[in-house]
Amino acid sequence: MKTSTNQSHDTRVCFLTGASKRLGACTARKFHAEGFNVIIHYNRSKSEADALVAQLNAVRSSSAFCLQADLTDSEQVQSLARLALDCYQRLDVLVNNASAFYPTPLAECDHKTWDDLFDSNLRAGFFLAQRLAPELEQRAGSIVNMTDTHADNPLKGFPIYSLAKAGVKAMTKSLAKELAPRVRVNGVSPGAILWPPSLEDESDPAVLEAREKMLGKIPLRSLGEPQNIADTVFFLANDACYVTGQTVRVDGGRYLV
Repeated sequence: MKTSTNQSHDTRVCFLTGASKRLGACTARKFHAEGFNVIIHYNRSKSEADALVAQLNAVRSSSAFCLQADLTDSEQVQSLARLALDCYQRLDVLVNNASAFYPTPLAECDHKTWDDLFDSNLRAGFFLAQRLAPELEQRAGSIVNMTDTHADNPLKGFPIYSLAKAGVKAMTKSLAKELAPRVRVNGVSPGAILWPPSLEDESDPAVLEAREKMLGKIPLRSLGEPQNIADTVFFLANDACYVTGQTVRVDGGRYLV
């Protein structure tokens, strides 16, 4: 990887993990549109990351980089923090968005799946924050952690994932104390934003029925949009100057039901 040819060190920089597609990519676009340079981490989604970086650099030259790392590998996590700083020689915002998500029925849980889900959802974000804290403190920067509605209301059949996301919520509070007063740390808890793969087929009457049942549990009676999450992350990172240690639910009121 080559370091940036952008000679201006005045442009703020946002580093986002797991940002090659879906909510992460939408959030990267939001920061970029607001004038930030962005560093996009990916693991396996190289083509999507390269395409996103090309799009952003077509808008503003040398304003985006992508970096690959497996967040379950502690050495790669350490290297990732160093490489992120090398891109623009500064960092103002860290968005811990990367996440693995798959079922782990209790009877089938083992140490391998525990480590995989905790490493990708919790451990990597913690140690990236640790390594990047001195730079964030120098810039009076901020961290936003992506948690999940299931941190508060565990999803049946997904106990390890739910526990890991609960850890992310606790980490948000802990880092807010550890890094105050120079660095603010907050979280975003998405509700139903994108239909799961099992509910994507609009031609299936059973799918439509299941969708209606899901929407019936959401007071606002609709799915959210990825932009809702991106806007909330940006607000917490950039505008909420007197907010730290908070996790904001973006769920259409689903938690109330």
